[in-house]
Amino acid sequence: MKILGISGGMRNGSNDGLCKEALMGAREQGAEVEFIQLQDLHIEHCTGCTACVQSVLGGKGGGCVLKDDFDWLLDKMLDADGIIFATPIFEKGATGLFHTITDRFGPRMDRGNNIIGTKIAQETGGKAPDPRILKDKVISFMCIGGSDWTTRVQCDAGMLALTPMWKVIDNKLFPWALSILVDDERVAQAHQVGVNIAQAAQDFDKATYQGEPGVCPHCHSRNFYLADGEAICCLCGAHGEVKNVDGSYTFTFPESQMEHLHDTLPGKFHHGNDIKENTGKKFESMKTEKYQARQAAYKAFIQPMKPEGK
Repeated sequence: MKILGISGGMRNGSNDGLCKEALMGAREQGAEVEFIQLQDLHIEHCTGCTACVQSVLGGKGGGCVLKDDFDWLLDKMLDADGIIFATPIFEKGATGLFHTITDRFGPRMDRGNNIIGTKIAQETGGKAPDPRILKDKVISFMCIGGSDWTTRVQCDAGMLALTPMWKVIDNKLFPWALSILVDDERVAQAHQVGVNIAQAAQDFDKATYQGEPGVCPHCHSRNFYLADGEAICCLCGAHGEVKNVDGSYTFTFPESQMEHLHDTLPGKFHHGNDIKENTGKKFESMKTEKYQARQAAYKAFIQPMKPEGK
């Protein structure tokens, strides 16, 4: 059993410390542990070129065109049975680097796409995606901030696990945490995060969420988009109703919604069909005179500025 710790904070800072504390807890449970400091890596932003998903669904394996340290990081993540990810909180949410990793997961790591891509490769004799992408995995997050400006970060964290359908064991929030490494109670909580994920990795089928329950009964999110008289969970996408009963919030949604949730296979296949249909419409629109004339007008109107020498 291998547990990987990833820290996205400053070197030797609170994120490193809490991540290593959690790894100590995992090792007590018999896990082999590894640690990665993201500041040591060069990871470029996703450009949205869609080459990866075209490769997945074209029987070509699903590689990324960017050549940096991301594939090394991804290999380490796929090789682990469980992952502990510690991220600082920037402007209420996860860091830009954390979002970049989530973006680089993208459609390339989507479990639905990889199931389809594997089948296509088998039928055509092409290259199948890495089979480790379809391996069940547990992951825990520790979100560490200097104040109470923290209201988006746990939803951001959950988005990373949503694409490959990894099971979240803890999604721990540590506000007011500038001096957390001398706070014995909260250091002990980080240690327990490691114990929890090691135990979960040993028996995935019985593993359950160990964190504080959220408002959404499905994904434990506390973030909702309110529109047209209904609430939409910002993480799993369930459409339902939020009520305040005796000071406690509850969220309910019809059972039929389960087939559309973003972290379920039926939901992923539904989303994939939507993208396929609209991509086809896009390519057809690009053939029209209207599209070509409009693009020509935009190019003639203005060109982007660049730093001197580029």
